[in-house]
Amino acid sequence: MPRAPSDWITLAEAAEVFHAANIEVSTDTLRKWVRAGKLQSIRPGHRIYVRRAQVRALLTPRPAVRVEEQPGLFELTASATGGKRRS
Repeated sequence: MPRAPSDWITLAEAAEVFHAANIEVSTDTLRKWVRAGKLQSIRPGHRIYVRRAQVRALLTPRPAVRVEEQPGLFELTASATGGKRRS
């Protein structure tokens, strides 16, 4: 009988989620992400568990930010242009 889906999955199961999306991520990499705080985890014994939803969120592409939406990002200041401001 298959296990009921849980929000917490092992690192091996998380690696399988990435593999299903054609992204090769090793359990060692996932362990490093846990240590760095990039993945929330629990360790109720010898195994490390991470949140399934958080792993899936890493697979979701983030929307691109258009340059027009970030005014000032590529504008030159007066000091960078020798006292003349460019537009």
